Parts: sequence; C-alpha cells; structure tokens
Amino acid sequence: MKSIFKLYRFVKPYRLYAVIALTLLLGMVAADLLIPRLTQRIIDQGIVAGNLQVIWSTALIMLAAALVSALLALGNNYLSVHVSQHFAHDLRSALMRKVQSFSFGNLDTLQTGNLITRSTSDVHMTQMIVMMILRILTRAPIWAIGASVLLAITSPKLALIMAAFIPVIAVFIFWFSRRVRPMFLWVQKRLDRLNTVLQENLAGVRVVKAFVREKHEVKRFDNANVELMDKNIQVMRLVAVLMPTMTLILNLGVAGIIWYGGSATVAGGMTAGKIVASVNYLAFALFPLMMLAGMLAPIAAADASASRILEVLDADPRVQEKSNARRLEKPKGRIAFEDVSFGYGDAELEPVLSNVTFTAEAGETVAILGATGSGKSTLIHLIPRFYDVSSGRITFDGIDLRDLSIQSLRANIGMALQEAVLFGGTIRENIAYGQLDATDEDVRKAAQAAQASEFIDTFPGGYDTIVGQRGVTLSGGQRQRIAIARALLVKPQVLILDDSTSAVDIETEVKLQDALDRLISDSEDSTTRFIVAQRISTVLLADKILVLDKGRIESMGTHVELLERSPIYREIYESQLGELPPNENLSKEVSACV
Repeated sequence: MKSIFKLYRFVKPYRLYAVIALTLLLGMVAADLLIPRLTQRIIDQGIVAGNLQVIWSTALIMLAAALVSALLALGNNYLSVHVSQHFAHDLRSALMRKVQSFSFGNLDTLQTGNLITRSTSDVHMTQMIVMMILRILTRAPIWAIGASVLLAITSPKLALIMAAFIPVIAVFIFWFSRRVRPMFLWVQKRLDRLNTVLQENLAGVRVVKAFVREKHEVKRFDNANVELMDKNIQVMRLVAVLMPTMTLILNLGVAGIIWYGGSATVAGGMTAGKIVASVNYLAFALFPLMMLAGMLAPIAAADASASRILEVLDADPRVQEKSNARRLEKPKGRIAFEDVSFGYGDAELEPVLSNVTFTAEAGETVAILGATGSGKSTLIHLIPRFYDVSSGRITFDGIDLRDLSIQSLRANIGMALQEAVLFGGTIRENIAYGQLDATDEDVRKAAQAAQASEFIDTFPGGYDTIVGQRGVTLSGGQRQRIAIARALLVKPQVLILDDSTSAVDIETEVKLQDALDRLISDSEDSTTRFIVAQRISTVLLADKILVLDKGRIESMGTHVELLERSPIYREIYESQLGELPPNENLSKEVSACV
C-alpha cells in the first residue's frame, strides 16, 4: 500500500467528501453491529420467555437499524464514487501533463504501449482501490474490531477462541501479500508488451498487408497474449487458494464456539441467545478479515500499478529549464554550434555527434547532407532543445539555449519532419495547429507557399476536409506539404525542414523552394533555414552546406566549393546527377543544374 498512499495528493482536494463518506461508514458499521445484540434479546427475552411484545419491539428496532444502515451505505457509495472518479480524472490529467513535459530523451525509454497501459489500466486499478478504501477496506477493520469488542463483552471465553485464529490469519495474509505483489508487476509488464504489439500493428497495418505479414503479426500478438495469460493464470492460482483457506478458518471458529458454547449451555452456564450472538459476532469479526484477504490480490495489483504511475510522475524531464530562463527579445535567428558533441543515453561514450562547430547567420540557408546514420536528424533536434548537448554549446543570437525559456525558444522555431504527423480533424485545424487564432487567409497563404493549396482546393470539403487518423486519407507528399504549411504559418525565425520533401516530386519541390524564397524575402524579418535533404538538387543554392560523416563535419561550404574539396559530396552529386565532365567550369555546371 506504500505506493498507493503516495498518490494521496490526488485525493486531497476531495478530502471533505472522503471524511463524510468515512463518517457514514462508521454509522453503518454501528447499525450492523447492533443486529446480533438485538437477536440475542429476541431469543433470551422474547422466544425463551414467551414475551411477544419484546419480539415485536425488538424486530422493529432491527428493521430501523437495517434501514439506517442501507441509507448510510447509499450515501457512502455515492461519495466514494465521487472521490474515486475525480481522483482518476486528476491522475490521468497529471500523467498527460507529465508526458507533455518530457523531452525526447524520456520518451525514448517509454514506449507508447507502456504509457497507454499506465494511463488506463494502471489508473483504473488505483481508482478502484481508492473507492474500496472508502467502502470495504475501511469498513472491514472497524467492523472486525467492533465485533471483537462486543464478542468479548458477550462472552470473554468465546472471544478467546476467536483470538486463537487471529495469528494464523495474520501469518497467512502476510505470506500471501508478499507473494502476490511482484506477480502483479509481471502481469502489468506483460500487458505493456501486449499493448505495444497491438499499437504497432494498428499503426502499421498497411505495411503489414503490403508485405502479406498478417500471419506473422497474429503470431506476435498471440505470443504476447499467451505470456499475459500464463502470468494471469499463475496469479489466479495463488488467489484461488485464499478464499477457501479463509472460509475454512471461519468455519473452524464457528464450530469451536458452537462446541464450547453448546457444552456451556447444557451445563447451564450460558444462554442460547448468547451462543447465537457470539456466532454472529465471530462471523462479523472474521468475515471482514476474509474480505480483506480477498482484497489482497486487487490491493497488490493496485500497489504495483501505483508504483508504475509514480515512475512516470516522479521522473524528471531530461531537458530542464532554468528558474531564471531568458526570453528571446527581437530574435534575429543566428544559430551557432560550438564544439558540440552528443550521444543518446548510455551511448554518450560513443557520441552520435562529435565536435560539431559551425554558424548559421541570420537569414542564411544551411543544408545538411550525409549518409544514413551520420547524425543529420540528431543535429537539427538539438536546435529546439529536444535534447541537451553532451558537451559544447549551441547559441541562439549569442545566448546559450540552456539559458533560454523553452517556450520562447520553440515559439521562434518552425519544424517540418520527414514523418509528417497529422491529427484527427480538418486540414484547416492541422495547418493552424501551432497558431489556433490564425485567420482563414493566413491558413490559405501558408498552404499556397507549401504547394498544398493545389490539392486542397480539389477536395469537396476544401480546408474543412477531414484527414482521418494520422492523415490516413492523404498521400505521403500531401501530408508533408501540410506539415510544411503548419511550420510556415507560425512565421518562425528559424525554419527546419528535416527531409520534409522526400515524398514530393521534383517539380513540386522546385515550386516549393521558389515559394519559400519569395515568402522569406517578402518578410520583414530574415528567416534562417536548415534543410536536411537526400536530393542534391534541394541544396544547390544553399548559402552553406554541411556534409556529415559519422557524426562529424567532413566538409562545409557552398556547392561549388564542396565539389572541389569534398569526395563525399562529389560522390553524392555524381550518384544523383551524373559525373561531371572533366575540366568543366564548376560554376557553369551549377548554373546549368539550377
């Protein structure tokens, strides 16, 4: 229960409702415990004595006690549901806010299926326990203590019989709780795996069908499903031992009281009413313990779930913002890498980027080329501080990125990635995602610059066309152009295009580059552009081209300069545009290509 209690802060705003619920619970227990005493009175003073008036009056009191107990139970249930549901709502919201605060480094270690499980199944488990605490888990011990006290008052000798069973129950419960909690952790981890496989399959269903891998995916899911089933069976087998054992203990206690009490009654030392009341109080004392024992499995499961939730809530974002972080005032867009090295997680010993130094002056276009795995995407992910550098520093207008407000930094950067992520909704909503108050004219201009308007206008719904989940109704090139329009709409000081035209044809790409040039030249402020590209034609007119090789800058310069001194760049050029004629003037060649 330790992890569950750490989540108390989410119950705190509703503690008044919780206190009232527990108060109603006390009244309900008091009414329930009154019944055996009244039963004793009916037997000893009514039935045995032949007093019908005592029977009727006591029965009416019992009926009133039962009605009061029922009304108090209804109130308790209502308030318990209110508190537990608000607890779950706030906990899910807190998890969502926490995930949104994470940097890419945090998200690299937390799979989507894992986060989904923690935000749904784990939250549900803890929510159920909160409700049970306000109902069963608090009621049971109060009920047991009250029944034990009344049993001792009714017959101290019979109370000793019950006391003999308590150590046995305590030892059994302790053994069971120690065994079952880690098993529920295993179950939740298997559920993580199942959700991850399912999420991957649904997200990549078109690839699965394209490669006729349905049977393979079904087998993957079945393997994860069988693992989850096996772990659940192990847990349920252990849980199955619990209730029969507790029932056996209870029945032994009842048999002991009847044997001893019956002998005492025959000898004239005890009344039949006392025996009945004692049996009831024994049941009232041991039955709550059975209830608690029966709750050990869900308690252990909820505690395991709570510990997994706390792993997320207590995790610190790997990119931290300083308390005195500065805001960018009238940014120009000058980006400088100063001896930057970076590695992912424990891979810092073998960095992805090593000693990278260059400067992108305000308004310049910097292109980045290199083989797959050379560090191109990693480099541009450092500019908006998705990750922090391992060594060296990156500056924006001379200010270290780590000294800037993250919101201020990213508000001045627009990004369009190769994998264009769209959200369920209309095209208009997706383009205006970064600026919700954008006018229809602003949205249209951004779409025109991104060469997206030419296909948007052909849709019957135009900009109100629903794109479907992750933009499934659009082609790859269309999604990329909408993503570029989204980046342009915010009018960023720094624009990053990470191979964002890979699915666009050459003709459209040329139009797009021309439109971007016009848009930027018409703007009052210069825009610094970073373009990661695979096509050499995309970068010919860049002010500066970086050629990356194994995380290092192999060469840097203009197209003409790199053809002369960079073997890697020349190899890329020749593989795409053909070999240069010998002794040809390179500047003429550039003009011809452009």
